[in-house]
Amino acid sequence: RMETDYSPMELPNNTGFEEDSDYRDFEGTDVKDMRLEAEAVVNDVLFAVSNMFVSKALPCAEDVAYINVETRERNRYCLELTEAGLRVVAYDFDQTDDRLQTPYHETVYSLLDSLSPAYREVFGNAILQRLEALKKESQS
Repeated sequence: RMETDYSPMELPNNTGFEEDSDYRDFEGTDVKDMRLEAEAVVNDVLFAVSNMFVSKALPCAEDVAYINVETRERNRYCLELTEAGLRVVAYDFDQTDDRLQTPYHETVYSLLDSLSPAYREVFGNAILQRLEALKKESQS
């Protein structure tokens, strides 16, 4: 028998996976976790902006996450990521402004393309470099 510092009665029973929890049917469904989705978005385009990270101040949920981005022009935005896409919800980090009625973009590329000419240039150059590399590979 193993020695333990607590009795089984002392274990917390509020593990977050209660009967009435949203997670009860999590297994077997393909529920997207928006935080993971947001991290992937950030990793995808971080090279083409000054700063970008998933907000820790605003709540992430199964269906929504917030991403802070600073463009190379030094403009700051808070983006909302949902199933509908991405949109600007504030012109600063960790903020949401309900009065803003900005359009949804299907991809982070089109959203940043609309906000930042410098992003467009850096991203375009990266694509050209990749194409050049592929061309060289195919010629060797």
